[in-house]
Amino acid sequence: MTLPPRAAGLAIAGVLWLAGCAGLPLLHDRAASHALPPSTESTLGRNVATMAAQHPGRTGVVTVDDGRAAFGVRVALARTARRSIDIQTFIWHGDAAGTLLFDEVLQAAARGVRVRLLLDDLNTGGIDATLALLASQPNIELRLYNPFVNRSSRTLDLIADFRRLNRRMHNKSFTVDGMVAVVGGRNIADEYFEIGDTGFVDLDMVAVGHVVKAVSAEFDLYWNSASAYPARLLIADVPAESRQALDERVRSLRASQEAAKYTEAALHDPVVRDLIAGTLGVQWVDAMLAHDDPAKTLSAEDRPDQQLLPQLRGWLDRASLSFDVISPYFVPGEAGTDTLVALAQRGLRVRVLTNSLSATDEKSVHAGYAKRREALLRAGVQLFELKRDADTIVQRARDIGRGSKAGLHAKTYILDDRLLFVGSFNLDPRSSKLNTEMGLLIDSAAIAGQLTSTIDRAFPGLAYRVTLAADGSLRWDDGGGPAFDTEPQTGWLDRTIMRIESWLPIEWLL
Repeated sequence: MTLPPRAAGLAIAGVLWLAGCAGLPLLHDRAASHALPPSTESTLGRNVATMAAQHPGRTGVVTVDDGRAAFGVRVALARTARRSIDIQTFIWHGDAAGTLLFDEVLQAAARGVRVRLLLDDLNTGGIDATLALLASQPNIELRLYNPFVNRSSRTLDLIADFRRLNRRMHNKSFTVDGMVAVVGGRNIADEYFEIGDTGFVDLDMVAVGHVVKAVSAEFDLYWNSASAYPARLLIADVPAESRQALDERVRSLRASQEAAKYTEAALHDPVVRDLIAGTLGVQWVDAMLAHDDPAKTLSAEDRPDQQLLPQLRGWLDRASLSFDVISPYFVPGEAGTDTLVALAQRGLRVRVLTNSLSATDEKSVHAGYAKRREALLRAGVQLFELKRDADTIVQRARDIGRGSKAGLHAKTYILDDRLLFVGSFNLDPRSSKLNTEMGLLIDSAAIAGQLTSTIDRAFPGLAYRVTLAADGSLRWDDGGGPAFDTEPQTGWLDRTIMRIESWLPIEWLL
């Protein structure tokens, strides 16, 4: 029997409604838990405690901009843990990096370390069996943030419950023994550690001292929030991967030539070596943690009191000399464009480093940025777009024998060459209104200088400089020969799709 069109439409709507209302589990029996007291049982913990005591109220930080070192730091921290590991992340893939770090937390738990993993559920497709293994282990508790109910039909779930599932936890932190925390832009997947044929230019801060307590408090806030569901309630019917199967995957990875080169490079990096030895030199600064309230995920209203952006706006009001933006997904919108234009018209140096169309992994996001370029340039804002084959990534690729496609992923904002933000927040509507974010606000001319020099040196080796020609059209200068008059290293199809997307009313989603 064929349903009439109206009845068919109602039936489909009913199926979608039922899918969306399949029912998130109740949380009445979920036990609250909190960060354990800081531990000085390890050599690293004792050394950090000694240093912190000499700098009361201050935070020691080290910047990590190399993917290999970033991977090595996480491995080293997991291995030195004696009491607790708390990890919060947007993405944890089951690839080489993800598998090796899954193994590290399993080994830590087997030593008696309490491990809490808080994963946003958007990107966990395909790894439920591994998650079931982790959730079944003593000393490991796994929670999924804003989860999908239908594990095998996520698209249907998303359509049926779009308003909720469109809001994600984008925060990233990795805290060990309440003594050391890593905060920044990196997820846990190969591309964020420069494994494979794509390497993201990213930035982490390793922090000790005062701000670590705030990072632990932020983790507890999200861990005990209404959006954090014990994984066992969602994947109870999923057959767990066996420990033997995971061990075999780990052995196979470690036996591969590429993994051997990568692991050796990571664990012999000076940052990792000094971290393991407890001799890591840090810069002592004034720092604070800024973050969204997890209530933002379920809020039906636009609540500035729950959002990170108003904190950054108050900080930006202090600008008097310069404002530098490093953001891979840069969609300033009308209000953001007006703000940057006003800063430039006040005489501040305003510079933006973002991805070129050829380098970005989110073409639709680039469309949201592209339609604002002319207004920004006319006001004097300087725009730089990262090349797909940025030189630093190419050189690292040659060092360990892999591919070399680059992409920017760091999110950093520098005010007056002194105050800076490093974290997960992109300058776009999604970070502002939809996702939750976090990052460190740091007062340090030395660190700010390191990061502003990245923009100073970006052109022409790393990035194109976008300018306006006499006729008002855009040009991309790469420092040699005639400037490009279309988006460099792209085909007509990419440019056409990007142009069409820039006309669509989707900016609020980007």
